[in-house]
Amino acid sequence: MPIDSLVPAAEYALLVVVPVYDHEHAIADVVAGIRAAGLPCLLVDDGSHADCAAVLGGLARQPHVGLLRLPHNQGKGGAMLAGFSEAARLGATHVLQIDADGQHDTTELGRFAALSQSHPDAVICGIPAYDETVPKIRLYGRYGTHVWVWINTLSLHLRDSMCGFRVYPLAPVLQVMAEETIGRRMDFDTEILVRLYWREVPVHHLATPVTYPKDGVSHFDVWRDNLRISGMHARLFGGMLRRAPQLLRRRLRGQP
Repeated sequence: MPIDSLVPAAEYALLVVVPVYDHEHAIADVVAGIRAAGLPCLLVDDGSHADCAAVLGGLARQPHVGLLRLPHNQGKGGAMLAGFSEAARLGATHVLQIDADGQHDTTELGRFAALSQSHPDAVICGIPAYDETVPKIRLYGRYGTHVWVWINTLSLHLRDSMCGFRVYPLAPVLQVMAEETIGRRMDFDTEILVRLYWREVPVHHLATPVTYPKDGVSHFDVWRDNLRISGMHARLFGGMLRRAPQLLRRRLRGQP
């Protein structure tokens, strides 16, 4: 299918965007699940090596699957930002983000899409329900970010800002992209959610199972990515201080 006809013209047009970097062993199953849900998808090749690039090229020959290739690796955030821009060009109104490594249950796609269609102005944010495969260091390490997000929003409303399974209304995302600098790597998921929350974009939560495959590929760099995330929290803290009166007024009005 030509990529320009990937998204049917509609008042509500959802496109699944999958950032991919060397996930050649898992991505075919992810795409099969997306197609089984009846949703069009855009694969964003984030500068993958030859083996993965070849797999993506084959998948993109299927109906309702598009492929956007980036010339070099930009990180998960960079791939998603490119995917948002391409989704807007194609006519999408909403983007459903799902990871390429097989952690997320693609049978949940329908629930995310249905809740988004019921609340089209809102972000639908996945809340991980982990099984026994989750590495404990990853599980407990998330709480540091949770606490900083609660500080930087002056609210407990955002329950998990790191889950890569969510739906975005595209219009406010494009506005944030035009006006703010967003982290382009593993800091992306948290930063864009906090900045959308600051702009009073509603956030709804949906619990969803998460499994860590035994042969899964993770590109999280413990040192570099933790430094990036620490820097992101520091930037957001400065932004929170400037917005504190506005955020406190929201609390007084009874908003999250």
